[in-house]
Amino acid sequence: MLMRTDPFRELDRLAQQFFTGPGTWSRPTPMPMDAYRAGDEFVVEFDLPGVAADAIDLDVERNVLTVKAERRPSRTGDGVEMQVSERPLGVFSRQLFLGDTLDADRIKADYDSGVLTLRIPIAEKAKPRKITISGTDNEPRQINA
Repeated sequence: MLMRTDPFRELDRLAQQFFTGPGTWSRPTPMPMDAYRAGDEFVVEFDLPGVAADAIDLDVERNVLTVKAERRPSRTGDGVEMQVSERPLGVFSRQLFLGDTLDADRIKADYDSGVLTLRIPIAEKAKPRKITISGTDNEPRQINA
């Protein structure tokens, strides 16, 4: 049998279950994420430990990216008595509003070791570019935009 050494962790877990409960498709639980810009792409990482890759659903509608995942209970079989059950089950979801500066048509998704990584390229129209200015002296000049 497993022994506990941190009573506050158990209190936090019970409070979370009491106030939020397991996520459902109509009322999913939010999933933790990190987001950052790396060069010419925007990277978003979601923690989804214990979720099978086929239980993750990605949708883009207009400029809204929706990530939904479901952590299903493990199959324990008959005659098994659960001693500790702390891993949250249910549906997890997160929506991101993508601005016009991101290219939603070229999103790449990778799932490895319980982390879903999305790479969203910066749109060409949002990248810095040079603009040529023609002057009265007929000698074109360039400025940074």
